[in-house]
Amino acid sequence: MTTRRALLTGTALLVGGSAAGAVGYRLWRDREPDGPPSTDGAGRLVWRNWSGIQSSYPQSRAAPANEDELASLLKTAQGPIRPVGAGHSFQPLVPTSGTLLTLDRMSGVLDHDPEALTAQVRAGTRLGELGPALAKIGQEMRNLPDINKQSIGGALGTGTHGTGLGFKAIHGEVQSFRIATLGGDILDCSADHHPEIYHAARVNLGAFGVITEVTLRNSPLTTVQKRVELRDLGDVCDDWPALKKKHRNVEFYAIPFTGKAAVITVDETYRPVKPRGADEDSSTLMTLKTLRDVFGYAPDVRRFVARKLMDTLPAEDMVDEGWKLLSNERPVRFNEMEFHLPVDAQIPALKEVVATIEANRPDVFFPIEVRHIEADDAWLSPFYQRTSGSVAVHAYYKDEYQFLFTLIEPIFRRHGGRPHWGKLNSLTAADFRALYPRFDDAMAVRAALDPGGKFLNPYLKTALIGG
Repeated sequence: MTTRRALLTGTALLVGGSAAGAVGYRLWRDREPDGPPSTDGAGRLVWRNWSGIQSSYPQSRAAPANEDELASLLKTAQGPIRPVGAGHSFQPLVPTSGTLLTLDRMSGVLDHDPEALTAQVRAGTRLGELGPALAKIGQEMRNLPDINKQSIGGALGTGTHGTGLGFKAIHGEVQSFRIATLGGDILDCSADHHPEIYHAARVNLGAFGVITEVTLRNSPLTTVQKRVELRDLGDVCDDWPALKKKHRNVEFYAIPFTGKAAVITVDETYRPVKPRGADEDSSTLMTLKTLRDVFGYAPDVRRFVARKLMDTLPAEDMVDEGWKLLSNERPVRFNEMEFHLPVDAQIPALKEVVATIEANRPDVFFPIEVRHIEADDAWLSPFYQRTSGSVAVHAYYKDEYQFLFTLIEPIFRRHGGRPHWGKLNSLTAADFRALYPRFDDAMAVRAALDPGGKFLNPYLKTALIGG
C-alpha cells in the first residue's frame, strides 16, 4: 500500500537526523513488562489474557467436545467456573482459581436456512473461522468487530460490536441460543421459549451458564469497497452525522498529536476484487510510536512532522467480500477502555478526550476509535434501548495505562457512557444498576440459574452483586 509505505519512508528520513539527540527518546519504554511466573507454588500453569494484564492459576482446565460432556462437567466442576474464548477481554472476567473452560472443541456451522438467511453456529467458533464458513453457504454476518479472533460465545458475552447506521451489535442478531446450566440441562432460548433467559443472557459475561450454540440472522454474501483516507480531525467531527448516513459502515480513528483522523468507509460494490494485500497497520502504529519517542518532548514539533508526512498521502482502496475487509489483524498488543455514549454526546466526549490526552499524556500514540451502534433489547446490552456512539482509547501494552481510569473514564461517565463489558472500567454493581433499566431483572434470572454463584469470580461478584 503506497500510503503506508510513504509514511514509513518519510518518517525514517525525518527521524534519522533527529533521533541521536532526541531528549524524549527513552529506551526504557521498550522493556517487556514483568509477567507472572509460569506456574504457582502448587505447579498450576498460568493463564494470561491477550494484553498480559490479567492472569490466574486455574485448579483445572476443561475442553468438552459436545453438550453431553459439558453438561456432565458443570455438575461437578470446581468453582468459579469461567468460560474463556480468545482472552481478548481486558477486564478480569476470566481469571479463576477453579475451572477454566474452553469451547474450542465445540466449533463450526451446524446448519443453515438459505431462505431465512440464518445459520446455527457452535459457540466456540472463532469469528475469523466463521467468515469463510458462512461464505461457503452464501451468507455473511451483518456486521463484524475490528478484531475477529474472538469466539462467537465470547463476543456475545461481552456485547462485542461493529459500526454503521442501522447495524446492531452481534448479540442483536441472535435469533436463539442454547445454554448449559449447572443442573446439567440444555435450554433452548428465544423470544418465545424461556424469553427471560433470552433477554437476560444474550449479553451474559459467562455468568448465567455456558452458551453452546447460537442461531444468527445473517445477510447475503456481498462484495464491498473499503476506503481509508486521512482527513483533518475537526472536519471529520463536523461531517460525522453525514458520513454515517452516506456509507454502509463507517468509523474513524482520531490520531493524537497530529490533528488528523483516518476515516474508514465500507460500501457495497460491483467493482472487481482488489485484495487488501499485506496488513501494514502494525508498521503504521510503530511509526506513530517512533514519532512519540523522538518528538514526544515537543508536541508542536511532533504535530508539525506528522502533518508533513500525512498531508500528501493518498487514500487507499480495496475490494473484496465483506468478511475479509471489515475486521483487521492486530498483532500489536494494547490495553483499552471503550464507553458507549448517547449519540449527541459522542463527539463532544471525543474532543474532550483528545484535548485531555494532548494536555497531559504525551506518551499516548495509539489512535482513538470512533464507531456507531444501533439500539437493541438485550437487558445487559450497553445499547439497551439506546443507539450509541462508542469511543475507544488505547494504551500500548508496554506503557502505563492507569490514566485511562484517572483522566479518561471520568469524561465518559460525565457524558452518560456505558462501558464495554470486556474493556477497562472501574464500575460496580451500583453503577450498572443505575445505567441499566433491567439490571435487577437480569440479576434475578442469573441468581435462579446459579444460586450459589459458581460462575462468579471475585470481579463478577463486585460487578453483578456488589458488597
